[in-house]
Amino acid sequence: MSSDFIKDLGYKALDSRFKRISDRMAHDVRKLYKELRIDVEPNWYLVFMLLQKSGEISMVTIADALGYAHPSVVALVKKMSNKGYVLVKKDQADKRKQMVSLSPKAVKLLPQLEQIWHSCENAILELLSDDLAILQYLDQIDAALKNTSFHQRFKQSYLKTNES
Repeated sequence: MSSDFIKDLGYKALDSRFKRISDRMAHDVRKLYKELRIDVEPNWYLVFMLLQKSGEISMVTIADALGYAHPSVVALVKKMSNKGYVLVKKDQADKRKQMVSLSPKAVKLLPQLEQIWHSCENAILELLSDDLAILQYLDQIDAALKNTSFHQRFKQSYLKTNES
């Protein structure tokens, strides 16, 4: 057995492998932001990009667009708001709805963030050797899990195993 237990497990540790890769990438992006003295978290870029494209939108719209749970978006937006990157206000038509937009501070920082994101994209393309086939596999996995959740899949397998 090699010293990489997760790799040795193969498909059985797929979620852990994805998480490890994601954590490594996020750590390095965080390190770059710190070196550049930018007080931004790596996982905020999707919200920045979405708000840049869409303008003012609701928390629910952000959650739907990103496929995140609403409480996760609320927590993420709260952190961004606390750092002064987004503005949050109640919708005029529906007071229960919170509307989110980029702050002037964020708009001012966007050109530098866009350079960083472009560099990250280039680094990812280099990692993949410009072979984007992995995205097709991820699309297939995503679609399959939307059709039948992982919970349903493993529960069926578990029940079959215990019928014997």
